[in-house]
Amino acid sequence: MRTRSAAYVAALLAAAPLAPTPRPGLAAQVKPTPAPAAKPDSAAAPVLVREVFSYEGGGRDPFLSLLRSGDIRPLLSDLRLVGIYYDGRYPARSVAVLRDVTNSKVYRVKPGNIIGRLKATTIRPREIVFTVQEFGFERQESLQLAKQEVTP
Repeated sequence: MRTRSAAYVAALLAAAPLAPTPRPGLAAQVKPTPAPAAKPDSAAAPVLVREVFSYEGGGRDPFLSLLRSGDIRPLLSDLRLVGIYYDGRYPARSVAVLRDVTNSKVYRVKPGNIIGRLKATTIRPREIVFTVQEFGFERQESLQLAKQEVTP
């Protein structure tokens, strides 16, 4: 039974080689290995063809991840709102100061600025509203200043 299946696989490999069709912009280097002739009485193992590609310019490597760790950070849960400089006449000039608790990095954000996957949408006197973009969906999240203690 094994000799019959090995001969069948070898015949398939010999009949339809696994050669790719190169697209424009990609430099494909194919190193085919010749397949041995199928002998019905021998139990020869089939030889598989391995393709080797090299990408030289012409766009990004499709095997690299689109999500880099720098694009993901900082997370909204890692940020603390430290202060807001609010301009009542021109709200677009307002600035929010955020601190990343994981590495103590300070961000100064205006409306429209993007930090990782967070886009500052609106800055109000006591809060900042972000649009979070994850997996093709958007949602609104906000950070608020800590309540001030009132001393009698």
